[in-house]
Amino acid sequence: METYEISAAADTRALQPIMMALHELLNRLPVTARSRERPGLRIEAGRVVDDAYSGPVLEEVLAANEALRIRPASGPYRGTPVIVVPIRDSSGAAIAAIGVVDITGIFDLASLMEQQSDLVREVCGTGFCPVGGPYGEPRS
Repeated sequence: METYEISAAADTRALQPIMMALHELLNRLPVTARSRERPGLRIEAGRVVDDAYSGPVLEEVLAANEALRIRPASGPYRGTPVIVVPIRDSSGAAIAAIGVVDITGIFDLASLMEQQSDLVREVCGTGFCPVGGPYGEPRS
């Protein structure tokens, strides 16, 4: 029986099974991981695309021991919102970091709602609006 250990020295072999499961669980969103002492992996479209990966945000999270929601300035996910979190040992030290592309960060919901309200006001004014609502009924 195989065993996998997540530790500060975990290698790609130890990280891959859990990261592939997370990748599938998250509907194949890109995921990344590395341990504190070794590079890790980057998974996209159901396969490992880099088995010696060490992204700048993974490294920053390991150093700071804090979760980050950020748009990286460099690397393969430059400009794309990501969430990266530490995996901590029993003493609270960061021993590894895992990340995922943050599809919720692509949209600022409050801003989208405000823009939609402004657009409806611009198109319809304050009176009857012939533009259908979410279920196709005219707005009044």
